[in-house]
Amino acid sequence: MKDSSMFKRTHTCGELTSHEVGISVALNGWVATSRDHGGLIFVDVRDRYGLTQLTFNEETEPKVFDIAKGLSMEDVISVKGKVAARSSDAVKEDLDTGGIEVEVSEIVVLNEAKPLPFMIQDRDSATEETRLRYRYLELRTQKMQKNMAIRHKAYQSVRSVLSSLDFMEFETPVLMRATPEGARDFLVPSRLHRGKFYALPQSPQQYKQILMVAGYDRYFQIVKCFRDEDFRADRQPEFTQIDVEMSFVDEEDVRDVVEQLVSSVFKDVISVELPTPFPTLTFDEAIETYGTDKPDLRFELPIIDFSKFAIESSFKALKSAETVKVIVVPGAEGYSRKVIDHLTDFVKEYSSQEKKMPLGGLAWMRCVDGDLTGGLSKFFDEKLRQKIIDALGINEGDLLLATGGERETVLSTMGALRLEIAERDNLQKAANFQPVWVRDYPLFQKDEESGHWSFLHHPFTSPRSEDREKLESDPGAARSMAYDLVINGWEIAGGSIRNHDFEVQLKIFDLLGIPEEEAKEKFGFLLDGLSYGAPPHGGIAFGFDRFVMVLAGAKQIRDVIAFPKTTSALSLMDGSPSEVPENQLKELGLDIRKKT
Repeated sequence: MKDSSMFKRTHTCGELTSHEVGISVALNGWVATSRDHGGLIFVDVRDRYGLTQLTFNEETEPKVFDIAKGLSMEDVISVKGKVAARSSDAVKEDLDTGGIEVEVSEIVVLNEAKPLPFMIQDRDSATEETRLRYRYLELRTQKMQKNMAIRHKAYQSVRSVLSSLDFMEFETPVLMRATPEGARDFLVPSRLHRGKFYALPQSPQQYKQILMVAGYDRYFQIVKCFRDEDFRADRQPEFTQIDVEMSFVDEEDVRDVVEQLVSSVFKDVISVELPTPFPTLTFDEAIETYGTDKPDLRFELPIIDFSKFAIESSFKALKSAETVKVIVVPGAEGYSRKVIDHLTDFVKEYSSQEKKMPLGGLAWMRCVDGDLTGGLSKFFDEKLRQKIIDALGINEGDLLLATGGERETVLSTMGALRLEIAERDNLQKAANFQPVWVRDYPLFQKDEESGHWSFLHHPFTSPRSEDREKLESDPGAARSMAYDLVINGWEIAGGSIRNHDFEVQLKIFDLLGIPEEEAKEKFGFLLDGLSYGAPPHGGIAFGFDRFVMVLAGAKQIRDVIAFPKTTSALSLMDGSPSEVPENQLKELGLDIRKKT
């Protein structure tokens, strides 16, 4: 029978153990599985706390048994019964409730479920598109419930740690002025001020700097941010940041607070102890050694400069290359020619996606019987081969993979190859966490299309004090006081010491092609604030979703957000974005021009 009434729950479905044997209980939940054994039916009932086995006995409770026969997957039920111990051969040691079952005496079917579009027990039984369309069903899966619990615990841990460190939590406006901060703004038309628009914040950057000017020396918030940009597995149009700012601090102070926060969250949420202090790399060290400013340090495989050896060889393609790099794969006896050919194709395909000149491929040599043989080895004489073995510390069975070409393309491609090898050899252990700070970023980068300077982080980042003179003489060589925290190849947080000097901020705007008058128009309230006694200040912003992704061991950011968008910024469940009625557009003074 289907009924709107239910029994008041006495326990959750993950709570009962042998300590409760003999007591009467009431449980509410979803039907996970049903098994008919003739005169006995076993039903697993599930809620977010766990799973409990119910037994329905035809002999003792025939009416209840008949109802149980009609149950379908994901029906919502309410039951009463008595807790009984399972027989020794039926105990499930891997289940908290695996030593008991509930002998049901009463049942109410609260809601019958339609046939399911995919199996709740098997998340992979449907495409991601289907799962996002029925997200409320996917959120019932064990994996998603675990991820959401980790996210909840991370929220609570962050607030607890920062509050204990005297940070004050603020809320900043969601409707603000549009400003150039690196990505496209989502715009919100104003009904009361026709022709004018608010922007949704890409970050609370300017507001948190204003709070420093206002004298609140330790600020944080967990805040929604919005960026209208192209998406990848770790990006969404709306995302969550842990935003932190401090006054009267230097870079070391910020790093110290962040390490306390990150270490506490790892310990609170997943019981992992991270050793502190975290190691530090400069931007140049990270790029040269790992081919990226987001290095995964769970494994070695450094990128090694090979140019001095290439010059001494007779291999013209490498002798003339601007940059030659190698990766030494240790103990690579399992790397057949087929595997090497696959990696060669990978290098060609990856480098062809770069804006610079694509690479011709991948050269190789293998250490066999104390000498380098195969592939590239014939272009290196015996003396040079031995020199390479000694200099690079090559051991028996090691494989050298080399490529040469334009510097940036070689470095980024070898960085990608390093990750491809790590995935092939299963070197990226999920339970191993390796945080690293990357610092000393360039302050500016050249826009290849316009030839103008653009900022690498954001326009409020301070140059290093020793590089301020370079703002006049050589802006491209000026380093910033910016720093990123990277864990397992993911940028978890990024921040900087800010410009608290009005004149320095104006100079940076000028180098970015923003004259003083335009700067005052776009950033007037911040510039005014800097001229009224702004303290030295700095901070950092965590990509909270990405942080949770690392904690949960998830492969993509959508797995740790309750209601995410697709990579094309669509919400398949609710159908947004959607068209709006003509009268609503008219109220806002908008006219939609559709593409023909």
